[in-house]
Amino acid sequence: MKIYHGSSMEIPKPLLSKGKPNNDYGRGFYCTEDVEMAREWACKGKEPPGFANAYELFADDLSVLNLSAPEYTILNWIAVLLANRTFALDSDIALEVRDYLIANFMPPVSESDVVIGYRADDSYFSYADSFVNNALSVRRLDEALHLGRLGMQVALRTDRAFENLTYLGSEQVSWDEYHPRYVARDSDARSQWRTAVKKGGRAADDIFAIDIIRRNLRHGDPILQ
Repeated sequence: MKIYHGSSMEIPKPLLSKGKPNNDYGRGFYCTEDVEMAREWACKGKEPPGFANAYELFADDLSVLNLSAPEYTILNWIAVLLANRTFALDSDIALEVRDYLIANFMPPVSESDVVIGYRADDSYFSYADSFVNNALSVRRLDEALHLGRLGMQVALRTDRAFENLTYLGSEQVSWDEYHPRYVARDSDARSQWRTAVKKGGRAADDIFAIDIIRRNLRHGDPILQ
């Protein structure tokens, strides 16, 4: 895999120990296969410079968990976020949702060298937060994630993954070009989230977080596909 990491600096030798433990999939080095996305990430700060670092990852002998595979749903992604990120769980229902999803929808992240899945950076985190607090149905959540052009990320989580990573070089990114693109994507995501929440209502087959608990739904249940 050829992957990219957007940053305010060149990173010829990324280190697992430098990763923050409360990122989406835990401590790791977060990249993307989309160089344009990496260029935007490189310019999300308030001022230049920005760099798109390029790497080659030999993944044949690694354990790769792809959360976009058919056997997984958006609920598996939410379960991982709940285990790693900080949510504003302001009600007993939200706390119960967190515990239930982690217990019943957690994919084998701890056994994986590499995780591929959605990212929950900045405004995108609002989607997951609204779902956990029972304000967004599974269907609306899935729609919002796709309409918001969320993008996929590749997280290297183990020493084995880092050993299989080769630095290819970096390019300095035009901040004047890519910072507005990053802002526009973020603004679009926020707009899509607000639209999804305002739609409100409940279709006959809509499933909210509390419904998952009441109906004892679990990973693999056909109704959630």
